[in-house]
Amino acid sequence: MRRSLTMLFQSTSRKITLLFGMILLAGSCAQAFAAACGGNPTALGTERDLAISPTEFSHIGTLQYRQTLPLRDHEVVLSFDDGPLPPYTNVILDILKSQCVKANYFLIGKMAQAFPYLVRRIYDDGHTVGTHSLDHPLAFERLPLDRVEYEVRGGIAAVDQAMGDSSAVAPFFRIPGFGRSETIDSYLASQSLVTWSTDVVADDWLRNITPDEIVRRAMTRLDEKGKGILLLHDIHPATVMALPSLLAALKRKGYSVVHVVPDGKAPKSVSELPAPSSSRNGQWPRVILSNISSTPLMHSNNRQIKKFFARKIH
Repeated sequence: MRRSLTMLFQSTSRKITLLFGMILLAGSCAQAFAAACGGNPTALGTERDLAISPTEFSHIGTLQYRQTLPLRDHEVVLSFDDGPLPPYTNVILDILKSQCVKANYFLIGKMAQAFPYLVRRIYDDGHTVGTHSLDHPLAFERLPLDRVEYEVRGGIAAVDQAMGDSSAVAPFFRIPGFGRSETIDSYLASQSLVTWSTDVVADDWLRNITPDEIVRRAMTRLDEKGKGILLLHDIHPATVMALPSLLAALKRKGYSVVHVVPDGKAPKSVSELPAPSSSRNGQWPRVILSNISSTPLMHSNNRQIKKFFARKIH
């Protein structure tokens, strides 16, 4: 009897010691994460990197293809198209950084040429940079093949040049407007590119959509799928305003962010370029002010949106 009690006591002591050790480890991990994420212990964070190559995945995204990324339940990949464009890209990068979230970007060549300092900031912030054609032409699926080649190669060349290091640009391509065809798919595969469609859209490109509606559509559709690639755009003010609530909703519902990277070696960083003085002193480029004044959403919320950006842009 005494021996049994002794064994029980020893077993219980080991369990308590193990539990206490796990608590200490969890606490130290939480403290380390908070420190690594700017002191934000409630940050969503990035769960893991997923390395893929064109030999494994030629076309991904269930919106258009049978194959998609090998994600676990409640894993999401955040992707942003059509940038970079100040001030929206700047603010989105700030928000992602505050939450230690890494995303996949698909840049338009002409936008990269106009704002190379943002291309390099996207990469140096730890995000993956893919391409999205040179000009983003409409009805991409109806273009002759020589124009498709021009758009694809030109977009890659423009982003390469803006980046200053072609090895930093991932072999990931998203077709403008999802205007695919069998001919285009075959051409992209022949160029050793992973063609990205998506699994979930948030419709953030719609002219009158509100930030709350972006979050609602994104989460409803993601919940239906259970996981997947989420398509957003970093050139719209409504997307910027929706992003904090979207990240909070993802965390609240138990989603984990996966960051997709190209298989193989890539530079840790590229040389930084200074932002133009208009961006450094917080002034908005004239084209942005013009777009805001002509957008119905902006008419009703102009003061609110300007205050939002005034808080975010330095």
